[in-house]
Amino acid sequence: MFKGIITYCKESYEELAYKTTWPTRRELTHTAIVVLVASIVIALMVFVMDTAFDYLMKFIYPTV
Repeated sequence: MFKGIITYCKESYEELAYKTTWPTRRELTHTAIVVLVASIVIALMVFVMDTAFDYLMKFIYPTV
């Protein structure tokens, strides 16, 4: 049982150390900026839809 776990750990380390291609700093920065911009755009869309729905509900069900 422990032999299988040790083999798994060794193979995982070898894959991470020698077979995995890591992104360059430039690629990582570019990807992070894309994710940030997309998150902001989606957050703004949700905010606009929430605000519109709020106004619609206040129009349909006015408070006294």
